[in-house]
Amino acid sequence: METNSFKLAASLICADVLNLEKEIERINQSGCDYIHFDVMDGVFVPRFGLFPEILKYVKSKTNLPIDVHLMIVEPEKHLKMFYDAGADIINVHVEACTHLHRTIGLIKSFGIQSGVTLNPATPLSSLDYVLDDIDIVQLMAINPGIVGHKLIPSIMNKISDLKTLIDNKGKDIFIEIDGGVSPESAAQMIKNGASILVCGNSTIFKPDSPVDVKTKEFISLLKSQGC
Repeated sequence: METNSFKLAASLICADVLNLEKEIERINQSGCDYIHFDVMDGVFVPRFGLFPEILKYVKSKTNLPIDVHLMIVEPEKHLKMFYDAGADIINVHVEACTHLHRTIGLIKSFGIQSGVTLNPATPLSSLDYVLDDIDIVQLMAINPGIVGHKLIPSIMNKISDLKTLIDNKGKDIFIEIDGGVSPESAAQMIKNGASILVCGNSTIFKPDSPVDVKTKEFISLLKSQGC
């Protein structure tokens, strides 16, 4: 990574699945800091995503930490499966957890980082009683599971508000943004307090150049904007 002000996570679901090994190797060489691994069940979101067997394969091909984003109902039933497959971080949606504190505790019992994800309309107040127990808050900048959805502009204020909340509580928690990350929006997200950007089709996985080249171009662009 060429700068310490932000980190990038490559969204594997945007990769060319027919050339997955090559795509992983390009991510390894790209300057990305994480691999973002989307899991979807067709119930919590209207789409299907990646599964544990793929995670196990990816883990064998990279030393990058893998951030597993569970967009599924009753995620607590499946935590152990994804931990065993190689998750370094598990993010669960507050909207999908009946007992959020208990679910976070299960993740922490594996000795890995725990994260909580909020959909665009979910208020930050849902974090009031779990901030002491988590390492990452992931904010969705689009409605999850909808391909090609545009950035929801109110996310910029939400990032700032979350940054203020975390700072006021004296916590050291990453703010991760998923969806809507583009060369136009990323710099403002970082300036408002984001520390991890999940990057996909509009940033690093473009058909006109390899992911390793595209990521380095994206990092250089953000640096030129003062990030």
